[in-house]
Amino acid sequence: MPLSDQLQTGRSTTATAVSLAAVLLGSFALTACGGDTSDSGAGDSKASSEKNSEKDSGKDDEMAMDGMEGMDMGDPDATPANEIKGADLKEGTFVVLDTAPPDSDGVKGTAWLAQHDDGTTVTVMLSGLEPGTEYMSHLHAQSCAKDNGGDHFQFKKGGPTTPPNEVHLAFTAGDDGKAMMTVNNDTKVGDGARAIVVHPAKAMDNKLACADF
Repeated sequence: MPLSDQLQTGRSTTATAVSLAAVLLGSFALTACGGDTSDSGAGDSKASSEKNSEKDSGKDDEMAMDGMEGMDMGDPDATPANEIKGADLKEGTFVVLDTAPPDSDGVKGTAWLAQHDDGTTVTVMLSGLEPGTEYMSHLHAQSCAKDNGGDHFQFKKGGPTTPPNEVHLAFTAGDDGKAMMTVNNDTKVGDGARAIVVHPAKAMDNKLACADF
């Protein structure tokens, strides 16, 4: 079955990606996956309380969108990387890592990285995920065999740990455990991005699966 026919299966919405990205924004002050954010608990509790008091006024959504300006973390309706004509295309097959959460052996999938005149496009397609669970995926600077991908790939090394300086994808597995997401970045990654890693959004220390490019 052509890939384009599978877009309806396991597809997350743009709103889901934006909402997930906003929730995770505070945890992205890391230079690599699995950084320590344990000292932020009190602030998170206060922020949660403030948000609850603003639900009726609609200020929550405004604050989330303001914080997400310029931070593209996926568009399920974007043209998948492997369907972009004339692109320099790389393809990788996901393998489950030794740091994966329990019962992850059935996870499998494919990732594509396309470089073209408009920058870089990355697409992930996975199955065997936990239905309804939120996931994050990032380009990494090393191959899967080197510390499970090592640090995140960054266009400006040592710069911001959020898009557009890094390439992140946010998505939610469908009821069938499948998911597909595509993200675009205006800059070509060159040879700097060697792999892509998937994590459960609520357990960023647990690198779930990795695919080499």
